[in-house]
Amino acid sequence: MASEQWKNDVAYAMTPFKLLSWPLGVWPLQVYNIYSLIRCILATSCMSIIVILPSMEFHLGCTNAEQNIDSLMLICCGVLGVFKTICFRIYAKNLTDNYGSALNDYLTIENKQHRAIMRRHAFMGRILSCFMVCFSYVSVILYSLIPLLDETLDDNQDKQINVTDEDTILDYPMPSRCALEYLNAPISMYRIICLMEFIILVLTCTCNHGNDSLFLNITLHMCGQVKILKANFSNFDVSNPQVQDRFNTLIQRHNYLIELSKKLAETISFILLTQLFISSIQLCLMGFQLILALKMNNVVVMGKSCMVLCTFLTQLSVYSFVGDYLKSQMEEVAFSIYQNIWYDLPTKLTRNIIFIIMRAQSPAKLLAGNFIVVNLATYMSILKTSISYLSVLRVMVEI
Repeated sequence: MASEQWKNDVAYAMTPFKLLSWPLGVWPLQVYNIYSLIRCILATSCMSIIVILPSMEFHLGCTNAEQNIDSLMLICCGVLGVFKTICFRIYAKNLTDNYGSALNDYLTIENKQHRAIMRRHAFMGRILSCFMVCFSYVSVILYSLIPLLDETLDDNQDKQINVTDEDTILDYPMPSRCALEYLNAPISMYRIICLMEFIILVLTCTCNHGNDSLFLNITLHMCGQVKILKANFSNFDVSNPQVQDRFNTLIQRHNYLIELSKKLAETISFILLTQLFISSIQLCLMGFQLILALKMNNVVVMGKSCMVLCTFLTQLSVYSFVGDYLKSQMEEVAFSIYQNIWYDLPTKLTRNIIFIIMRAQSPAKLLAGNFIVVNLATYMSILKTSISYLSVLRVMVEI
């Protein structure tokens, strides 16, 4: 019965993230052999296409301002996806240690209240993952249909897609018409190329939001374990025998969780720095495009800009929330110890409590580039700066 419960808990907490990350070759609990490496190389190679084709469009210079912004956005998404996949592969041991520890946590849990805490955090991970991934997939579908919608809504142009007419200007899910013409791609393969580009866009979303979900899930599990540790410190029974051994066990558990948190922070540091930099630029660019679209009543561009803005804001919001949550949980360990009747503990243990509280004052936290703390304060700072920038641009446009 216990084994069946363990399997159900593990399946509930990890199966969705395995489905997202295993095809990319970054699932932490897989066997790291040649087959996982091949999957990772294939995924990275496919994502490189979304960087190469729009870059060629820039170089060839046959796109308008709107298509240039779309190209820049796709290049940023491709770069992010490549970086996340490579970093998760490089720091595979850090993720494996954390996910292996999570498996052991589900195996050894006995307290129903503690199990409820773990299930609650697993549920939070599933909800965040479902929202991010589903929203990105819906955005990709709509984004791929925009060329067709644009032709339908454009009253001044009379474009008809005819794959047999070489003079027809073809639109693709991502800006690549000139690049494909330069590469002598046959017009007869138009539909196949559109399908391939759609698959690449879906893969890019999976590499971005799927990897985000993989990391955020284990971070939320870590927050749950810290919360359980806080409950153990607060409810520590000083009347039972072997007080010192039981308290030392909690101290060791605290040290262990700190080490795992540092591994998570090391894994995500460079990714977060890239994410913050790219998201800040994209918020300003897509926000300015939205302002221009509102001024010209361009419904298609307005919808496209809103989708991209929501996608990048979602990534920033989720990382900031989870980073702030982890930091606050780590800091509250000291308060949970102080809440206990520490004055009834042996004198030797009472002295050690001071060092535990001191260590909790410098909690493990998510850092972008090891110097920018990723929390809600950072998120609000980015939003305020972006909105101020857009306000100035809006005034200039109206003038």
